[in-house]
Amino acid sequence: MRVTVTLQCTETGDKNYTTSKNKKNNPERLEMKKYSPRLKRYTIHRETK
Repeated sequence: MRVTVTLQCTETGDKNYTTSKNKKNNPERLEMKKYSPRLKRYTIHRETK
């Protein structure tokens, strides 16, 4: 039931990270604060399709 998802930066649009999530427990889109190398600071990254 775990799937691999890509996390995209909300400010630059870069796809920097991949992670896995359980679709049964978390059906909504994942949001995490991660480091953006282009901006050199932490930003919100959202799950993409």
